Amino acid sequence: MYVGDILGRRAVYSPDKLAVVDAGKSPHLQFTYAQLNQRANRLANWLRDEVGLNKGDRIGILAMNGVEFLDAFFACGKLGAILACYNWRLHWRELTQLIQNTGPKALIYSDEFLSNVKEIQGQDLSITHYLHIEGDGMEGSLHFETTLQAAPPEAVVTEDVTEEDIACLIFTGGTTGLPKAAQISHRMIVWNTLNTVIHDVHHDDVTVNVFPMFHTGGLLVYTTPMLIFGGTVILPRRFDPTEVLTLLQEYQATFFAGVPTMYQMLTPAPNWADADLSHLRFCTSGGSPLPVPLVEEFTQQKGVQFKQGFGMTEFGPGIFALPTEDAIRKAGSIGRPNFFVDARIVDDDNRPLPPGEVGELVLRGPSAASGYFDNAEATAAAIDDEGWFHTGDLAKYDDEWYFYIVDRKKDMFISGGENIYPAEIEQVLYRHPAVQMCAVVGVPDERWGEVGKACVVLKEGQHTSEAELLEHLTNHLAKYKVPKSIDFLDALPISGAGKILKRELVSRYTSA
Repeated sequence: MYVGDILGRRAVYSPDKLAVVDAGKSPHLQFTYAQLNQRANRLANWLRDEVGLNKGDRIGILAMNGVEFLDAFFACGKLGAILACYNWRLHWRELTQLIQNTGPKALIYSDEFLSNVKEIQGQDLSITHYLHIEGDGMEGSLHFETTLQAAPPEAVVTEDVTEEDIACLIFTGGTTGLPKAAQISHRMIVWNTLNTVIHDVHHDDVTVNVFPMFHTGGLLVYTTPMLIFGGTVILPRRFDPTEVLTLLQEYQATFFAGVPTMYQMLTPAPNWADADLSHLRFCTSGGSPLPVPLVEEFTQQKGVQFKQGFGMTEFGPGIFALPTEDAIRKAGSIGRPNFFVDARIVDDDNRPLPPGEVGELVLRGPSAASGYFDNAEATAAAIDDEGWFHTGDLAKYDDEWYFYIVDRKKDMFISGGENIYPAEIEQVLYRHPAVQMCAVVGVPDERWGEVGKACVVLKEGQHTSEAELLEHLTNHLAKYKVPKSIDFLDALPISGAGKILKRELVSRYTSA
């Protein structure tokens, strides 16, 4: 068996090589490939024998970054099962709905989310077993490490796993309703790894992963390709600028990836001036264009070279890359497609457009996701009859085949690297009895890049306050989705077709 059993193969080729450092533990825990593989075998045996997990079944994880996330991911791979990676920033009501939709048999969770898990446990769900990573957990919950070490270490072999079987579910924000679960196949993981290796990864590379593991950025951009390729991954529990600079130096990381907000938070850190980053071959930035002054600051002060990346949950996630030598010359570009990615710009009739023309970015290739879990309608809307994935992004390319994003998916904006979808927030606002009309837009913010602003028209004779509406939103949404401010307006700009003209609202707040 090789499909799905990444660690089983790597443990044969480099058993004593350092695979993972769990820097969220004190002291740091280090695992060779042989040790990491044994942990995955133990968990796979327990999941099969005690939980009754079979091929195609799901388990869920609601956890901070740590070795346990990888234990679960690789154990599921050995069984042909599916790991559902839940966003711990979501409200417990949102999580409950996602769990209802995906039907996991077990849930692994971190102590920080105990109160949410208790709320989830009170619902009528498919979960039969709970595993807590830290603390005492709740009644009936089993301690993860104790359970793992008590399970047999024998190799688990599921011979009928194929490259088209699903390895995990990564949730992508939806423009309407709940996030959709992108189905990440073993085929997708392998082709993304090949794209990544061709692009920039070496056998002896060391990286510090600061993206949350429930994100495609945390699990799939570099972590999984590095472990397939035999490198070393350092896992801090979460992003902390001072700690990240320390880890980059302590473990002599050879490359690092982040979003612009993270790089902006590194330079004012108290240990920035003394941090030795000379081992970094390059840094990758994605999520939004990296400001040129920030690139120059890193280059001049630390000798760091930047690559601009572009990806998405449903494809790759490594799709485009802008090499270091073009960071300034092609500033604002997402680069060229990675080796095994085909990209086009098309018009409304799906016809390819020439250089300089703005249209929709569409993608095709073997690193595409297998649609959305239990959502045939959304899958059909995203993938056309010729196999092109429609991103919804407006883009263009130049005469040198460098691509540029012109406008984002519909009304989406990005705050601190997180995709924020206004329609989801607006639905909650409309639940408030005083709200007649509303629109949420992204406005510039020095720290987060963009933050949400809600524009609200109240019903005649109704009264409410900004604080009351923000509390209403907080009771239903993850904190990072809640707008930072609310403006009460007499009316919203409306088009002749009866649609709210959000671009006029954006212009109002960005031109001031």
